[in-house]
Amino acid sequence: MFSAYLEVVRMRFLMMLAYRVNYYSGILIYALNIGSYYFVYKAIYGEQAMIGGFTLGQMTTYVAISWMGRAFFFNNLDREIASEIRDGSVAIQFIRPYNYVYVKMMQGLGEGIFRLFLFTAPGMVFIWLLLPVELPTDPALWGIYLVMLFFSFLINTQINIITGLCAFFLENNEGLMRMKRVAVDLFSGLIIPITFFKGWSHSLLEWLPFQAITYIPSAVFTGRITGTAVSFNLGVQVVWFLILIIPIYVLWIKSRTRLFVQGG
Repeated sequence: MFSAYLEVVRMRFLMMLAYRVNYYSGILIYALNIGSYYFVYKAIYGEQAMIGGFTLGQMTTYVAISWMGRAFFFNNLDREIASEIRDGSVAIQFIRPYNYVYVKMMQGLGEGIFRLFLFTAPGMVFIWLLLPVELPTDPALWGIYLVMLFFSFLINTQINIITGLCAFFLENNEGLMRMKRVAVDLFSGLIIPITFFKGWSHSLLEWLPFQAITYIPSAVFTGRITGTAVSFNLGVQVVWFLILIIPIYVLWIKSRTRLFVQGG
C-alpha cells in the first residue's frame, strides 16, 4: 500500500513537470513580489536600526525565505477536493482500496517536491543575486529549517484539506476558500511578521496554527528565534500537525453520509 502512495507522489511530480514553464515564470513573479516588499520595508525602516525585532537585513532575508518557502508548501488541494465533490467524482474514491485524504496529501507532496527543486531552490539563488539576503552558514540551521519547512507543508496542506472537505456540507465553499487563503497569507506572517501585531491581536495569533506555516521557520532561519526556543517552536508545529488530524478525520467520516452530485 505504501508503494501505491509513493506512486501517487511520482505521478503528481511528473504532471507538474509537464507544465514547468508556468513555474519558471512564477520565479520571476515571486522575485517581483519579494523585490516590492524589500523596497517598501526599506522605506519604512529609514534610519531605524530595528523594527519589530528585525533589522533591515533580517527583514529582507525573512521576506525572501518566506515567499520562497511558500512556493514549496503552496497547493490548491482545497479547490481540487471541492471540484471533485461538486462533480461527484469523489464517489469513486470511496470504493477504491486507499484513503482519499492520504492520496491528496501525497499529491500535495509530489507537487511540493517539484516546487522545492524547480522553483524554491533556483528562485532563492535568483533572489540572493539581486537582493542583500543574509543566508546562514551553519549547516545545522539549514537542517532544522528544512524540517520546519516540511511541517509548514503538512500544516498548510491539512488546512487546505479541511477547507476542501467542507464542500460536503456547504455545497459551494468558494467564499470559504478565498477567506482561508487571505487568512493564511496574512496571519501566518507572510505579508507582515506576527511580531508587528500588538496587544490582543498578537496574543490571538500565537494560539492559531497559521504562525506554524510561515513565521516560525522563517524566524528561525533569520536568527529571530534561537537557542532552546527553536526546539519549543518545532514542538508547536508538531502539536498543530497532530491537532489538525482530528477535524480532518471527523469531516471525512461524516462526509460519507453527505455526498450528493451537483449537475448532470
